[in-house]
Amino acid sequence: MTLRARLLPVSIAALLLGGAAAHAQAPAVQPKAVVELFTSQGCSSCPPADALLREIAKDPAVIALTLPVTYWDYLGWKDTLGQDVFTKRQKFYAKARGDGQVYTPQAVINGASHIVGSDKTEIERMLREQPPGALPVKLSLQEDGTTLRIKIAASTSLSDKPAGVWILPVAKLVTVPITRGENEGRTITYANVVRGMVRVGEWDGGETTLTAPLTTTRAADSDSYVVVVQAETLGKYGMMPAAMLGAARSAR
Repeated sequence: MTLRARLLPVSIAALLLGGAAAHAQAPAVQPKAVVELFTSQGCSSCPPADALLREIAKDPAVIALTLPVTYWDYLGWKDTLGQDVFTKRQKFYAKARGDGQVYTPQAVINGASHIVGSDKTEIERMLREQPPGALPVKLSLQEDGTTLRIKIAASTSLSDKPAGVWILPVAKLVTVPITRGENEGRTITYANVVRGMVRVGEWDGGETTLTAPLTTTRAADSDSYVVVVQAETLGKYGMMPAAMLGAARSAR
């Protein structure tokens, strides 16, 4: 399914909810890619992409994320996981790329290239062809009491503008029975559903440690989280997401 995108005059919102137990951690594998799947429970073309993302999520070198959008809600089923912030993020990506391509299922790889989210052959090829250091910025995470410490290594991979540092609470597996709309009668399981986006600071290229309350790692129904460092592009309606520079997942 496709949608002609019209950029909305909005900024990416932040959600600050929940709580977490404390422990120290560091990513065991430096990820080579972040795959964001823009999907919808109201999209009949999306279930194969949702199933594919569950498989991709098993690769420890890939951080796979589900971001349910809301623009198909009018078809008869309101997506129970959809958030307007994800719809805006997808449209901002299209605007930043300059191609205007907004559709479901759409996979965005490392904040740059996009492809039909159910195209297993092409997605696997794109992941194989990611160059060494495709995510050049190394992160480590440490939970200390009620605080999350995000350690970011120095890198020369930044342009002249600071990158944003984001915490994304996620629900690792969510199963949804759909009783109306194009997927009526289907039960779909989603992997790593993003439940919020919290911008906790900026990175300027140097060795940096940021701190954030552990409450920022929790949102409704979340049981894990991901931290990303992402370049940003200034557009007509505010800052738009660009290339992913680094990412790390919680050990939970």
